[in-house]
Amino acid sequence: MIRDRRRRDLSRRALLKTTSATLALGAARRLGAAAEPATGRRLDRGWEYRRGDLGGLWEAWRPAEGEAPTEWHAVSVPHCWNALDAVDPDQPYYQGPGWYRIHLSEPNPYPQGRTLLRFLGAGQKTDVYLFDERVAQHVGGYDEFVVDVTDAAARHLARRGAKGGLPVAVRCDNGRDLEMIPSNESDFCLYGGLYREVELLFVPAVSVERMHVDARVDPATRKARVAVGLRLHDPRRLGTPLEVTLEVTAPDGRVEHRSSARLSASLTLALPPFEIGAPALWSPEHPALYRCAVTVTSAHGQQRLEERFGLRFFEFVTHGPFKLNGERLLLRGTHRHEDHAGLAAAMPEALIRQEMALIKKMGANFIRLAHYQQSRHVLDACDELGILVWEEIPWCRGGLGGERYQRQARDMLRAMIDQHRNHPSIVLWGLGNENDWKPGDFEEHDEKKIRAFMIELNHLAHELDATRKTCIRRCEFARDVVDVYSPSIWAGWYRGQYTEYKAASEAEMKKVDHFIHVEWGGDSHARRHAEDPDRAIGKVLTGQGTDERGLDFLRSGGQARASRDGDWSESYICNLFDWHLKEQETMPWLTGTAQWVFKDFCTPLRPDNPVPRVNQKGVVERDLTLKEGYYVFQSYWTTEPMVRLHGHSWRTRWGSAGERKMVKVYSNCPTAELWVGGVSQGTRQRRSEDFPAAGLRWMVALHPGDNHLKVVARRGSTTVADELTWGYETRRWGAPARLTLQRVGKGTGDLVTVEARLHDAHGVPCLDARTAVRFGVAGDGRLVDNLGTSTASRQLELYNGRATISVSTAGGRSMVSVAAKGLPTAFLPVG
Repeated sequence: MIRDRRRRDLSRRALLKTTSATLALGAARRLGAAAEPATGRRLDRGWEYRRGDLGGLWEAWRPAEGEAPTEWHAVSVPHCWNALDAVDPDQPYYQGPGWYRIHLSEPNPYPQGRTLLRFLGAGQKTDVYLFDERVAQHVGGYDEFVVDVTDAAARHLARRGAKGGLPVAVRCDNGRDLEMIPSNESDFCLYGGLYREVELLFVPAVSVERMHVDARVDPATRKARVAVGLRLHDPRRLGTPLEVTLEVTAPDGRVEHRSSARLSASLTLALPPFEIGAPALWSPEHPALYRCAVTVTSAHGQQRLEERFGLRFFEFVTHGPFKLNGERLLLRGTHRHEDHAGLAAAMPEALIRQEMALIKKMGANFIRLAHYQQSRHVLDACDELGILVWEEIPWCRGGLGGERYQRQARDMLRAMIDQHRNHPSIVLWGLGNENDWKPGDFEEHDEKKIRAFMIELNHLAHELDATRKTCIRRCEFARDVVDVYSPSIWAGWYRGQYTEYKAASEAEMKKVDHFIHVEWGGDSHARRHAEDPDRAIGKVLTGQGTDERGLDFLRSGGQARASRDGDWSESYICNLFDWHLKEQETMPWLTGTAQWVFKDFCTPLRPDNPVPRVNQKGVVERDLTLKEGYYVFQSYWTTEPMVRLHGHSWRTRWGSAGERKMVKVYSNCPTAELWVGGVSQGTRQRRSEDFPAAGLRWMVALHPGDNHLKVVARRGSTTVADELTWGYETRRWGAPARLTLQRVGKGTGDLVTVEARLHDAHGVPCLDARTAVRFGVAGDGRLVDNLGTSTASRQLELYNGRATISVSTAGGRSMVSVAAKGLPTAFLPVG
């Protein structure tokens, strides 16, 4: 708790004084601008958390001696109470209420000012209390909301005095509720907690609540018209005259525009528009950002706000490509869930930016934010990096509920557009996802009612923002409602073969005016590889469609499909990626696509996956460890020279003595030369139509034992290189018979890494084994597990007959075990 002894005797007047609020300190720091005097702070420290509900609000504040010692725990915010249990293989993640509490003691030195709490996202229902008074309720786990606690603080201080500051309690609840979006049928976790930042802000008695920058470029003249609008927060209806100063700075630092006006206070203010004659246009290659600074001065104090904006124009050509600033741009995209190993939704800003930088480095210029409004840090990064955005509300599966359900969807659409419309990266507002899903949350599944509500949301989105397009994914009976539509095409995974991708896309494109393809790809168990990855899907039918249907996502039942019958190897998924990417280069009408998904993420609907409760379709693992597929995308999408030998995590290959094995190289360079054991295997020319690996493949003979491989790729005078070492096993193995455990490494501190291996009765490693195993530990140590990765899960499938996990020894002695059905358990002492 925050209890600054120097401030325990704050008077009521001192506490309610207000400073000049800067709502954009973070943006000012990012742009290198001089920061304003501190007018608030992030409330990251001083919180305590209690899982479960209270018997009454007094339990949040009763004297400490009346509490059980384990009821409340110190935490930092962002905090998600599902950080570990979301991927626990043995029990569902917790859904229900949880409480947070904090004491605030900062003074507020300006008269009649307002004290605000800004929540950047809390899941999924939130009640905010100042001591015993509920001051706000919010429904929805993903949009920001602001709570004005000024009047409640005055009442509290009048009753109880300033001793101890202001006690604030927050109740979050992610319990199941059919009359809320998103549905629990959604293929992701509905996390609970204060999993985005909370900010304490002080503002003048009359302040700016929101600033919108409406920036439009005339495609014919390339001139821009900019209009700035302000929405005021004036709960006492003071109507004080305001002096407003506007300064716009160009991307190169020049002052582009400056003006001042004296205005009468009303709830909304429109500043005089102005023109930029030769604007620097925003694009993925040159994400030029202007800065708009507004200073509002009144008798109650001064407030300075900063927003960034970009100038660009775009077009979805009917039955044709996407154009940005008049030029065709193939949208090369991926998806993102707000989810991370050991944190769940509570990702700090630095980690979010690290993830977004990896997405850009992969070569993406487009992202769909699935399936909800995401952190402002994501949008800021997209603006800065040059990544175009489809952002959507969480009307995902479940059907259509009643008025409370529909009101939440409307409110969240209004909030998303209101809060994020200044971001030049956003081009599409998503209204829903898989709204045709059956069975839903309700007995009634009325397509006419779902369509009618989609029409209502579409009108609302255009009313709120006429400059952008609307879109949905997979709801055939509403495909003509929105501006841009994405059908379900999962060629090579949920239905059909990946070679059917182009034909399926062209057929779907002809059904709508504006087509885009989001969600394609498949799962891969990191570190699992295969010598013949396409063999397992030989029974998959072609000509039967490529869409996902019903329960295709399950690993049982239904007709043959890669998602059920494939090996889930990185080898297969790289072939699937490779085929899609080379085909996309030959589709001149294509607006673009978005691969599903950038990072593995948690889902309660997939307990039987190789890593339980994890959707493994990412090109990186849940802790941002790169999979092989990441480099396939780089080879097609990036310009900086790169090269990657496929199979760095493929420790041992197998086959007959003298058998020639395929070696694949992914590179964006025109030529590459391969060496095996120091002997050149020749130079290959890159041709994207030459599948696989764009012609950069060699058939080479490996020998038993270690084989060192090196590749050098060239573009002009620039060379890039990569190398790895493979073992080669020529012995044939029989049925799995014995598990072993070995200590294979020591991490930082007291961490020890162990590896399980599976052998036949003669000790030959079973290199294609996919057996499910379970690690355990007894003694002083603990497993580093429940992170949802291939190296931090106590239950998972083997990758090529092996699996690793780390143990924190705690300075003591432990016995680690690994078990599998039908096999003797293996043990290893550590410590």
